[in-house]
Amino acid sequence: MKIALLGYGKMGQIIERFATERGHEIVLKIGIDNLNDFTIENLKKADVAIDFSAPDAAVSNIYKCFEAKVPVVVGTTGWYGELQNIKNECEQSNNTLLYGSNFSIGVNIFFHLNKVLAKLMNNYPAYDVQVEEIHHTQKLDSPSGTAMTLAEDIIEELDSKKEWVNELVGTPIPDKLTNNQLLIESHRIENVPGTHTVVYGSEVDDIEIKHTAHSRAGFALGAVVAAEWLQNKRGFYSIADIFNFKD
Repeated sequence: MKIALLGYGKMGQIIERFATERGHEIVLKIGIDNLNDFTIENLKKADVAIDFSAPDAAVSNIYKCFEAKVPVVVGTTGWYGELQNIKNECEQSNNTLLYGSNFSIGVNIFFHLNKVLAKLMNNYPAYDVQVEEIHHTQKLDSPSGTAMTLAEDIIEELDSKKEWVNELVGTPIPDKLTNNQLLIESHRIENVPGTHTVVYGSEVDDIEIKHTAHSRAGFALGAVVAAEWLQNKRGFYSIADIFNFKD
């Protein structure tokens, strides 16, 4: 494939390495220093775009890909307030988009395990649940998209939780939670690629499931695999569509 990289920071550079190792060609690399090169004409040279830019740039990048009729894989998070509008436009204009809060294969196994556990815990109301996430200090959004996915999947499966609330440690603490609110506790620490933990706690014990990323490599490889999967497809997809997990 010919690939356009939208966002050429640390993630973009790792994606480039995996893509070229797998026989693909990078025909466009857009970073903060060459935004003038981000044109429809240049985009059309690519078979697919991969966006790991910034939350405030992702939406405009997506619409530009739609205008160029170039399928786009979006790994940027922090823009999901526009998700429904983007989906509508994608389908109405017959374009192609695949998004995900995390493209790591291990994290997507973790997502499935989280849903299975939440459904099981409906039978054990003595346990309360919260989500904890740790990321590097350069991460711009809080909570992480991965933590939001974990929380929303818990809410979908666990009858006692109706909404999530984020606490970024080191900032003012939110009001006291109600019983039907799920806490996402976010930490920002130097040089942490990403750690996510789901904790069910009772008076007598805790149950934890945890995913720890050792580097950004898993996210980057997953984004390239997603771009490969997207070939010859039309429509709006999430990373979950790539996997076929069974309960």
